[in-house]
Amino acid sequence: MKAVHRPGFLLGFIDFFTAGLFFLILMPLRLQGEIEAVLGHRVMPYWKAYLLGIPTLFIYPLIWMARICEELRQIAEGLGLPGPHTSFKHMVLWNLVGLPLMGPAVATHRFFRTLDAIQNTLQGGTLA
Repeated sequence: MKAVHRPGFLLGFIDFFTAGLFFLILMPLRLQGEIEAVLGHRVMPYWKAYLLGIPTLFIYPLIWMARICEELRQIAEGLGLPGPHTSFKHMVLWNLVGLPLMGPAVATHRFFRTLDAIQNTLQGGTLA
């Protein structure tokens, strides 16, 4: 099976400049199902987290994503995958403190790096 490798920084960059609208389209098409398959349970749909983010200055979707990141970190460490991995702390700090330095793109890059590594390990994928 071919390995998954997504351009996390580019996806984060696009999402940043579309104020989260890019992931509103990407999440339900494919990503939500992949996240739920890796985590082994359902998560709130991103569009609901996004809507709850409007009155909370988008803190709610950040926490929503950071919680998923922490679960991914735990899975990656449990599988013995080499780091660095995404985490709650990494997602929150890069999105808040790193905002002027394209922090959301950096955090999204590590999110996809960790997710892809987990998926490749679970599926036995190889880079081709």
